[in-house]
Amino acid sequence: MESLHAPWRIEYILARKPELKEGLFARIAQSTDDVENLVIARDRSCFALLNRYPYNGGHLMVVPYKEVPDLNGLTDDELADVWKLARRCTNALTAVMKPDGFNVGINLGKVAGAGIAEHLHIHIVPRWTGDTNFMPVIANTGVLPDALHEIAAKLRAELAK
Repeated sequence: MESLHAPWRIEYILARKPELKEGLFARIAQSTDDVENLVIARDRSCFALLNRYPYNGGHLMVVPYKEVPDLNGLTDDELADVWKLARRCTNALTAVMKPDGFNVGINLGKVAGAGIAEHLHIHIVPRWTGDTNFMPVIANTGVLPDALHEIAAKLRAELAK
């Protein structure tokens, strides 16, 4: 069995997690530093950003500005905006990274795997034939050579078209 090392994940695992008054997504939503925060698109009621600790290259998230734990907290217009941006992001990922498919999903609640359970977000994970699954350390899993900031810039350019 071959080992694939993902040393960028240890930084997150070992990092001290400070007690914060506002959540990560709320801070990013209010920030103007989209490059540092890996934000690739902003729409009326939601934004998209690359996952800093991805399961696969190009793993991104679509997040409503409103901090809600589930779909019921969004208006119909906000819900439509989130899914429209998710569609735009899958199209941009297709153009830039040419995946064979996608995992698109929402983890509702800690028990379901939500790392940030208080703020709904949609995961969009590009998939390629032979990548097996989206765990970062699996035998024969390919890792894309693009750095996060390079992928973000390419996706920003594609989404701006």
